[in-house]
Amino acid sequence: MKRFLFSLVTLNLSLLTGMAQTGYPITPVPFTSVKVTPGTFWGQRLEASRNTTIPLAFSKCESEGRYKNFENAAAHLKDPSKTFKVNGVGYSFDDTDPYKTLEGAAYILQTYPDKKLEAYCDSVIDIIATAQEPDGYLYTARTQNPADPHHWAGDRRWVKEEDLSHELYNLGHMIEGAVAYWQATGKRKFLDIACRYADVACKEVGPNPGQMCVVPGHQIAEMAMARLYLATGQQRYLDFAKFLLDYRGKTTIKTEYSQSHLPVIRQNEAVGHAVRAAYMYAGMADVAALTGDKGYIDAIDRIWDNIVSKKLYITGGIGATSNGEAFGKNYELPNMSAYCETCAAIGNVYVNYRLFLLHGDSKYYDVLERTLYNGLISGVSLQGDGFFYPNPLESMGQHQRQAWFGCACCPSNICRFIPSLPGYVYAVKDKDVYVNLFLSNKSELSVGKKKVTLSQQTNYPWDGDITIHVDKTNAGQFAMKIRIPGWLKGKVVPSDLYTYTDGKRLGYTVSVNGKAYYPENRDYITIDRKWKKGDKVQIHFDMEPRIVRANNKVEADRGMVAIERGPLVYCAEHPDNQFDIFSALINQEPQFQLGKAEIAGTPVVTLTTDAQTLDFNKQGKLTTKDQKLTLIPYYAWCHRGSGKMRVWLPQDLKATTPAQPATLASESKVTTGSRVPALSSINDRLVPRDENDRSVPYTHWWPKKASTEWLAYEFPSAATVQSCTVYWFDDAPWGGCRVPKSWRILYQDEQGQWKPVEGADGYPTARGTACTVNFNPVKTKSLRLEVTQPDDFSSGLFEWIVK
Repeated sequence: MKRFLFSLVTLNLSLLTGMAQTGYPITPVPFTSVKVTPGTFWGQRLEASRNTTIPLAFSKCESEGRYKNFENAAAHLKDPSKTFKVNGVGYSFDDTDPYKTLEGAAYILQTYPDKKLEAYCDSVIDIIATAQEPDGYLYTARTQNPADPHHWAGDRRWVKEEDLSHELYNLGHMIEGAVAYWQATGKRKFLDIACRYADVACKEVGPNPGQMCVVPGHQIAEMAMARLYLATGQQRYLDFAKFLLDYRGKTTIKTEYSQSHLPVIRQNEAVGHAVRAAYMYAGMADVAALTGDKGYIDAIDRIWDNIVSKKLYITGGIGATSNGEAFGKNYELPNMSAYCETCAAIGNVYVNYRLFLLHGDSKYYDVLERTLYNGLISGVSLQGDGFFYPNPLESMGQHQRQAWFGCACCPSNICRFIPSLPGYVYAVKDKDVYVNLFLSNKSELSVGKKKVTLSQQTNYPWDGDITIHVDKTNAGQFAMKIRIPGWLKGKVVPSDLYTYTDGKRLGYTVSVNGKAYYPENRDYITIDRKWKKGDKVQIHFDMEPRIVRANNKVEADRGMVAIERGPLVYCAEHPDNQFDIFSALINQEPQFQLGKAEIAGTPVVTLTTDAQTLDFNKQGKLTTKDQKLTLIPYYAWCHRGSGKMRVWLPQDLKATTPAQPATLASESKVTTGSRVPALSSINDRLVPRDENDRSVPYTHWWPKKASTEWLAYEFPSAATVQSCTVYWFDDAPWGGCRVPKSWRILYQDEQGQWKPVEGADGYPTARGTACTVNFNPVKTKSLRLEVTQPDDFSSGLFEWIVK
């Protein structure tokens, strides 16, 4: 029965996607047909996902009350007198954590059958089923307490969908997980739950009288509904997906944040929340492929061009600012404050993958590969048990991997993406076989309805040698199309946003059965021949360290360079360099030596080059010192403790930041009354340019509000002080921090008692600028900064200077 159901799905997919006028003209080879070799670069990642990440995510669903939400909702449905507090508790999208983890588990089950894991998944689905209302609606943020639901939910269904209720977002992730689980196991229970909820949405949301005419506040339902249509053949699901896109920009809320400022076909620029945007663009591609709507395709093409030419980080990350987790302005790509959410990187892969299936151009895979090897896998530790939410390109030590987050979208998203990775390696169109990614694997493809078995051996991304074996074939003649990576062709990205500046011209060689093959120099190495069992293709890509500069319009990167090798972006990190990497200056003609190291038990290739550090000595004189600068792959940073990290390194003097001489504050021990992040930021001698500068570190007391907090300096020895300057952090209007209600300075007397300083001339509270208080000189061993926070917000600061 299982085999029959899976075959039915495969047939349905092939019928729908094989029609050029309505579906993707290129057919992906499903991940279930690609077995990644254990112990390799990606084999290790898949094992970590299977053995660590997914079990961890399920355990967090238990410990963080995700399952309890469903159980509480079920209890209320059984006995309406039982209600549970949800107003002000958790998030309205907490239901999606189990859905996404189930999706990842489904992908794992298709690759590694596991009866114990499948039984656990079945038990989770049983819990979910109990929370479904009689008509099919399933949203625990309301059902647990309909009279007093979650504060983002609204007083009735869908009324706050365009704002923060996330009802359709929850539905979207439910569908993605349910279809995946059905395909993996043949069991319909979760799929039936999703169909019933989808039917409620189709009935109650729409443009007709009696319906709520709303579109998702957070997109994903669009591509999920397209997937549900493919799985079931029910036209209403595709129609609903198209409605959600067609009515965007035409309903009540019109804002760039959720890409509802204009109808989708009139949009030209990537704006607003980056994850929402990427999911919407992916949904537009899916619906366009299934309906033939050229307006959608034209709009996505315009937006894609805007991203890759003006808004893409060198790591493939998207989303420049924490203000709204959003795209910035054109060329606004700060490094330390880069948001680059892990979920946005996954969304970027989704978009570029779909655009390749639409257009067949290798440039989309160039962006996909860059994102995959850098800005995406940086979001999960090599062991699979630590996560980044943002993925900055620079750190003073304020960033660290977390075991989980209260808003757990990124860890659970990683759960579902990594196991699906094998499905991105190959694709087929008629008698063309695309080899788009390079990783050791064994695969089974259908070419012209004939079976072809290929195997690939490579140590990529550490070297550029790839061997492809034809293990079996009944397909006769077909064209094997092997992607020539953009980095090999001298294109960092498919635009002028980044450029190689070292003058190198890398090449490649190809042989078939040991005989040299000379293909036309295009985006793909195309070998069109009658293949037979035992044929072997060997490819060598030159792989050398490359020097990259950003377009001069990117202010944050002027005078700086980044270093790449193959698909990997490199960074300098504190454990490998016993000096301040922020004071390092790269040579004008750098030479690199390759090395080997282990990080978190996995091998990496390192790069070492000569550099200089610039420092001010105690007399204020600028000095230089020769150094050996070691670089590691960006994805591997922050596995050896928090500290300084940098991707973009100064090569021009104007871009340098010489190490500052020590100050009384920088040599002091910092203590605090409560745990705060990035405590070292307050005496790192870095101050913001203005109130909106997020390129320097800061600390804060969020989410605490209306409290009195303190920080203290313990001086190396007693010192006379008479002035303090504070730079306050305030992330209005989006964030939760504001300047304090009040503050004061206290000193510790000889008896150890804290006393306010005398003669203070005022305690200013301006945003992001020097707020100085002068007071009567006092000799002390310790000084305290006491902060009274606003009633409804937290406070924070960049720097506290003492003189």
